[in-house]
Amino acid sequence: MRAALRELALGARLAFSGGRGSWTRLLLTAVGVGLGVALLLVAASAPRMVDARDQRIAARADLPLDGGPRHAGPRTLLVADALTEFRDVDVRGRLVRAEGRQAPAPPGLDRLPRPGELFVSPALERLLRSDDGRLLRARLPEPIAGTIGDAGLEGPAELAFYLGSDRLAVRTAGGAVRRIDHFGDTGESEGLDTVLRTLAVVVLTALLLPVAVFIAAAVRFGGEVRDRRLAALRLLGADRRMTRRIAAGEALAAALIGLLVGALLFLLVRLLVERIELRGLSAFSADVAPSAPLAVAVLVGVPAAAVAVTLIALRNVVVEPLGLVRRAQPRRRRVWWRLVLPLLGVALLLPMALGRETTAASGRDLELAGGVVLVLVGVAALLPWAVEAVVHRLGGGGVAWQLATRRLQLDSGASARVVCGIAVAVAGAIALQTTFSAVEGHYVRDRGGEGVADVWQTLVRAPPGEGAERLDAALRGRDGVRSLETVEQLQADAGGGESVAIRVATCAQVRRQLRVDRCADGDSFLLDGASSVRAGARVRLDGEERWTIPSDARVVRLRRPPADQAAGAVASNPDPVVVTRGALGGMRPPTTAVVASVQLDRAAPDAVDQVRNAVWRLDPLASVYRMGGRDYAAQYANLRRALFIGAIAVLVLIGASMLVGALEQLRERRRPLAVLAAFGTPRSAVARSLLWQTAIPVVLGLALAIAAGLGLGALLLGMVGRPVGFDLGSVAGFAVAGCAVVLVVTAASLPALGRTMRPEGLRSE
Repeated sequence: MRAALRELALGARLAFSGGRGSWTRLLLTAVGVGLGVALLLVAASAPRMVDARDQRIAARADLPLDGGPRHAGPRTLLVADALTEFRDVDVRGRLVRAEGRQAPAPPGLDRLPRPGELFVSPALERLLRSDDGRLLRARLPEPIAGTIGDAGLEGPAELAFYLGSDRLAVRTAGGAVRRIDHFGDTGESEGLDTVLRTLAVVVLTALLLPVAVFIAAAVRFGGEVRDRRLAALRLLGADRRMTRRIAAGEALAAALIGLLVGALLFLLVRLLVERIELRGLSAFSADVAPSAPLAVAVLVGVPAAAVAVTLIALRNVVVEPLGLVRRAQPRRRRVWWRLVLPLLGVALLLPMALGRETTAASGRDLELAGGVVLVLVGVAALLPWAVEAVVHRLGGGGVAWQLATRRLQLDSGASARVVCGIAVAVAGAIALQTTFSAVEGHYVRDRGGEGVADVWQTLVRAPPGEGAERLDAALRGRDGVRSLETVEQLQADAGGGESVAIRVATCAQVRRQLRVDRCADGDSFLLDGASSVRAGARVRLDGEERWTIPSDARVVRLRRPPADQAAGAVASNPDPVVVTRGALGGMRPPTTAVVASVQLDRAAPDAVDQVRNAVWRLDPLASVYRMGGRDYAAQYANLRRALFIGAIAVLVLIGASMLVGALEQLRERRRPLAVLAAFGTPRSAVARSLLWQTAIPVVLGLALAIAAGLGLGALLLGMVGRPVGFDLGSVAGFAVAGCAVVLVVTAASLPALGRTMRPEGLRSE
């Protein structure tokens, strides 16, 4: 045991005492491992970040599950949603009014805002005080009385405010204002459904596996120099077991330095995380902390993996006192065991795909993750064999092509290892995109819209109490308003528990929406099949006032749904009764809502926000809804955002890994490159050879990734019960992204290539 420890310590000393070359190798390996460790620590912090965010959201919830108190009391509070947007960014707003002296303050505030007082989040305060927020200040002109603390926010980038109001009153229609006596949601959080749970497991697996592949490749940086040093140790009397332990000591030392680098990078990310916002998602620094079990797994697993990868790599290298057998004609790689890995993965996933046993229903999360890992690891294992099999059949061509192919023929493993991360990431991304595209229709709602290229179609919905005339006057004549159409909606009680929606419209609106041959003021219409109510029926408006649907009301069919109902902004079905103003016989019952359909000129600057400002001054509880685009279910949207953020992080890591690998190879080949320069080889030819040297493995890796990704996507579609279909546009996009990474890495390595090809590289000591 002591001898083994001494040999491990000797390997660590050799890693630090080999001069500038050893320090350079150690630094490159440490940076590579450190990048992977930092990303793993951030991923290990994700559960805590999500949990802390959910706890803050639950703590500030103001929608009582039991309906809330019915009567005012010393601890009651009136709350109303004042949600708005600014340049397509959501702003969460609440109007509050205390009904008693002991009314609770929302999390993040030490007291309730008094009437007219405005408390804002720090991000909203910065926006309001900036030049960009000048338009928003017209909507929130009150002086800022304070800021909302972290306990009351989803994240540091959230735009939110609380505004005190003395005009709030509980409205029986529409439920715009609600009474509460506490903040916080005591209900159980809604879990992921079976489809989203399956996707979550695959997202986590597909994003973290490329990181592990990259760390394994980084540990093998400088392998040729290390093997020559081990040959020298064999000449001094070390046996094979000793050389393996010494090599393990070197790898362990580099991995430990990499852990330190990774921890420092993680702390840097933690300090800067509050300045980062991706798709509306941000996090507080205090939340970015890995759980103890996951942190221990990273700190122990990375050094153990580094030693294991080093020992596995030495199995194919016979280190003898007179040199390395690897420098002779290498033995061709075997393919059979490389095929076993993806086949085992398919064997695990196929029963779930055929039986459609999703993870939540069957409790087979580990089996699903294991199958995905085996398929993706199979891609990484097959790539070196594929590169070797192809490059040995290449020949001819120009100088750059011959330099690249000859280098790959001598040692294809180094280039293939660097590219494995791209292949694994692309395969996972294709499988995920295939599945996301197939299930998207169940979690996405189209906002509708007229489809006019130069027009924004916008809907304004004012709460009860606002007349159509006031809303029309507030919007008509505004800059950018091309057309304006305002209607009133009523709610009638037809008896027997049946409620009937009534739309009050002009004849022009009736002709556009219904199939009618004539219309005059006083006419009324019943939409065919929309309700059981008939002409001549007596209904109640506003509780007591009775109104009779005219006996001459015509049954008509819908030409096209009103804009608000086509978008799903007000109701899922068209109003069954449509009347003109004269049909009400002079009655002016209170409206359920007033809806305006506004067409805005896209060329007008900030036309939508100008409308929002006008509507806000009319009633802060009114909502402005711009049609076009899509609305995503919350859990589905969060999963998509997690995939987007993780994909960006993995893409940056892959680019960094390829750059570090390219620099390491340039450093090891500095003498041959200097010789080429001395013989007059153009630097451009060498640069093109580097491009080919990376591009050939990348193309082969992308081919394997596309095949594996499509196959894995087909299995996942079977699990979630969707027909097999592929988004070829996304597949092409991932392939282009992989090629773009190659170009960027090659361009970034050109300065180092220029320094390597200097005549000083011929010097030998």
